[in-house]
Parts: sequence; structure tokens; C-alpha cells
Amino acid sequence: MTDPADGHLVLSATKLLLTLSLMAAFAYVSLVGLMYLSQRTLLYPGAGATLAPEAASWGENVSIRTPDGETLHGLYSQGESGKPSVLFFLGNADRVSNYGFLAQALAARGVGLLAISYRGYPGSTGSPSENGLLTDGIAAFDWLSVRSESEIVVLGQSLGSGVAVDTAGQRPAIAVILVSAYLSVLSLAQTYYPYFPVPLLLKDPFRSDLKIAKVRQPKLFIHGRHDDIIPLYSGEALYRIAPEPKQMLIYESFGHNDVWDDRLVGDVIHFLEAMKRDII
Repeated sequence: MTDPADGHLVLSATKLLLTLSLMAAFAYVSLVGLMYLSQRTLLYPGAGATLAPEAASWGENVSIRTPDGETLHGLYSQGESGKPSVLFFLGNADRVSNYGFLAQALAARGVGLLAISYRGYPGSTGSPSENGLLTDGIAAFDWLSVRSESEIVVLGQSLGSGVAVDTAGQRPAIAVILVSAYLSVLSLAQTYYPYFPVPLLLKDPFRSDLKIAKVRQPKLFIHGRHDDIIPLYSGEALYRIAPEPKQMLIYESFGHNDVWDDRLVGDVIHFLEAMKRDII
């Protein structure tokens, strides 16, 4: 005969397992919901701190209107007549005021620089999103092409590499420089969060992998070997599918946030000189 006490124990164990399973499922769904709601805070950490632009450490404060009614803050250093201008799209936690050293190095060769603060970032109206930032990129290119009437080199770093790829695919930039570029934000998120249904949740996938084929201008990729934010393999994957002409420089001793130094500035200038020696 079966002991009734054994049956009671089995039933209790089953209820406990069911309860634990429901709790785990609830915790997982709650975590997924939290990640979905907070993803733009994570992707755009430099946004929302203040609407006031920082004090300019270089260049001229400029305002750029976007087609959808936002106003972007930028810093602009005008180059010499007949020389190119660099349009710089920053990383997601960076500030335009940080790049006086780059403006100075370019100005020494007569090259201009425009760095923009994305929508929702200091000095700019609106809230960041992929569509918003891509609109900002086109608006900045169009503003610069009218203001300077010079040839434009698009430079994008980290998150800004996706903006640079999109802009260069739609506008006649003469060259593209991608620093710490990614294959896509989607692929990075899948690496960071392997247990989440990322393709279903991600609002801003930044699919540079689907857009790089249109970027037929000369391209320079620069990446730190020890980048733990955007791993080197992601930048190399984008480089492999990019059309010629292209080249890639790997900085063996650098990571993500320390990649800007005299070497990088020098490589940018050397790339421009090698690409078209009469523009500098």
C-alpha cells in the first residue's frame, strides 16, 4: 500500500516547484520589462543631464535646425578656403567641448571641424533615438555643406560610427573615418544580454552592417585591441564587409576610452594627406 504521507510529500514538492517556477518566470519577465523601459537611458547616458550647452573651449557655438523641428548645439572651427572640413559624431557619453585638441591639430593644416551634440544632449532639444540621431547626422552634414562650401570628411566614434555610416551612405562625403566602430548595436546587445530576446526588445539597433555597402568613399577604421565596450571583433566584422577602398589600424595597447591620443590625431591627418594630398 502507498503511504498517504508519501503522496502528501510529493504533492507539496510539486507545489513548491511550481511556485518557484512562477516566481522565476515573474522575475525574468520583470527584468526584461525593466531592460526594455530603460534601454535608451543605457544607450544614451550623456543625454538629459542639462539643456544648457557647456562653455565652449574651442570654436564657435552654432545652432542647427533639423527637418523635424529640433535644434542642435554644435561647436564649429572653420577651415581655410579649398581645404576640407571634418564632421564629427561623438560617442554616447561624450561632449563636444572635449575636442579642442582635435580642432587645433586640424586647424594647423587649414582643416575645419564641426562636432554636434545629439538631440537631448547638452544644448540640444529633443530626446535621443536611432531615427533622431540619424536625422541629426544628415542635418549637420547639410548645414556644414552650406556654411563651409568645402568637401566634408565624416568621422564617427563608438555610437557615432553608426551615424557616420548612415550619413556617408546618403551624402557626398569625400572620406569616412570610423573609430571603435561596431557591426551593429543589435549584435552588441545580443552579446551583452544573451538570455534576453534582444531582437524583439531593442528599439535602436543601428544596423551599420546593412548600410556599409553604400559607403563607397575611402574609409579608415581605427580600433583598440583591448576595447571592452565595443570588442575588436565587432569592428573587424564591419571592416570585412565594407567595400573598398578601406584600411584598418589596430592600436595594440589601447582600449575604448583611451583611444584618442597624438597617434590617432596623426593617423587621421595622415589618412587625409594620403587620400588627397592637395586638400591639406
